Amino acid sequence: MALPPEASSRGLLRLRHWRDWQSLAYLMALPVLAAWQWVNGFDVLLYALMLFLTLGVGVIHHNHVHLRMWRGRRMNRLTDFWITLLQGHPTFVFWPAHVANHHRHRHGPNDVARTYRFGGDTNHLWGYLLHPFQAVWVLVPVFVGWLARLRTHRRGAWRYCIAQYVLWLASWAVLLAVDWQKALLFVIVPQLHGLHWLLATNYLQHAHADGRKPYREEALRDTPGGRLNYARNFEGLVNPLLFNIGLHTAHHENPHAHWSELTHLHRTRYRAQVDPVLNEGGLVPYMLRVFVLGAVWPRFRSRSLMPPDSFTH
Repeated sequence: MALPPEASSRGLLRLRHWRDWQSLAYLMALPVLAAWQWVNGFDVLLYALMLFLTLGVGVIHHNHVHLRMWRGRRMNRLTDFWITLLQGHPTFVFWPAHVANHHRHRHGPNDVARTYRFGGDTNHLWGYLLHPFQAVWVLVPVFVGWLARLRTHRRGAWRYCIAQYVLWLASWAVLLAVDWQKALLFVIVPQLHGLHWLLATNYLQHAHADGRKPYREEALRDTPGGRLNYARNFEGLVNPLLFNIGLHTAHHENPHAHWSELTHLHRTRYRAQVDPVLNEGGLVPYMLRVFVLGAVWPRFRSRSLMPPDSFTH
């Protein structure tokens, strides 16, 4: 039986989980901060907050792909376009690059953006900074192939993806025409900052983790943590602020779980099962220790969990 119009509207506007009010707050705050500075001028504290929010938007995008934020299709599609505008890149790219590639292969030899593909199994500052550019180079053909298959087999989905490209490029064109300097400072540079972080997070979470095929249990039987050692976890303040993005093993093992559930899953199921070196405290202390102190003193560097003869380039 069909629902009355008012009931359908209530369903359309219902969030799947009440914690996504935090996501909505980030999605609203970022353009407000950009607009305020566009009109009133640069403010260093607001700009720093805006840069942080670009990190949050990337995680929201990631979460929205795995578990749609709304119960209604129309609101989910509007959210796709809103994230496209805020992030400066179409939201559809997470499907071929992340779900169909990274989650399928889990940093293994068939993961096209695996960290050890580029210059060996490294974990240092230069590798972190460079990884997004290396990843883009190999992911663009994945996007092109995905769009070509959609155009052949699912024209409606292809048009939906192209509409995201059109919206993104049109927004840049309009803002650059109005004031190219403000557009660069308050919109495009923050977006590029967020996209760099989004891709570099793969390096933080997987560099020096075990990238051998997770389903080859016989090869991992004698390794502490076995098949779960493909990801690093961060347990500090990054999680409540950035939607539990640090709890990566729990996310990989439960990709459709809401991000608010990952803390419990990490503590009760996975923390004790991975190699202890992959359970870190805060993200910033980790980066200072490994990327800064490790550049001078070897004792602060991480160690690879992959045997030297297992690399696949």
